[in-house]
Amino acid sequence: MCGRFTLTASSYQQLALRFGVSDIPDIVYQPRYNIAPSQPVLSVIATDGQRRMGFLQWGLIPSWAKDASIGNKMINARSETVHEKPSFRSAFQKRRCLIIADGFYEWSRNNTPKQPHHIGLASKEPFAFAGLWESWRPMAGGNPLFTCTILTTEANTLIAPIHPRMPLILPKDQEAAWLEAEDTDTLQTLLRPFPGDLMSLHPVSTLVNSPKNESPECITPL
Repeated sequence: MCGRFTLTASSYQQLALRFGVSDIPDIVYQPRYNIAPSQPVLSVIATDGQRRMGFLQWGLIPSWAKDASIGNKMINARSETVHEKPSFRSAFQKRRCLIIADGFYEWSRNNTPKQPHHIGLASKEPFAFAGLWESWRPMAGGNPLFTCTILTTEANTLIAPIHPRMPLILPKDQEAAWLEAEDTDTLQTLLRPFPGDLMSLHPVSTLVNSPKNESPECITPL
């Protein structure tokens, strides 16, 4: 699964250029070292052939949900079953997004207490999780809430000794297909673990165990 991640780039304008967003938004952005569920996450969606960047709330709320609290259980979607689960099926077909990150945390099950690790690309570059998004409006009325979930897949060779699952990271040359593909067969070819030999990991402080801790010390190697 993916329960915490990071986005530490100093400039969101550079992120917009990296992810093909030509109309750079005027948003409040700051580097994040311990992003947790229910918080806003920087994301990219495509509408009418144009990419737009903004914030989605992490924890998908299906459009038909009666209660927003369901989002607390929807931070991840298994890639193996996402096409058939009622909570994700429609979004998988029509509302896919890129969730921008430069690392994520995973806790080793082989240690007591569990040892957190920070994991990212060996190049240290930002990347995109494969995500789904939804628009949900409270039954009592009010503004819609835009939410998202991160797809997961089986762990690659680097992460498997720590945990059997990992977030689904899209190679740069597959990001456009994830946003724009219209047939299920094409989408299924993208649901694969990112190569372990292109990633790196290191143990970090248990500071990250609490989402209240938000500083560069969270990613400092032990």
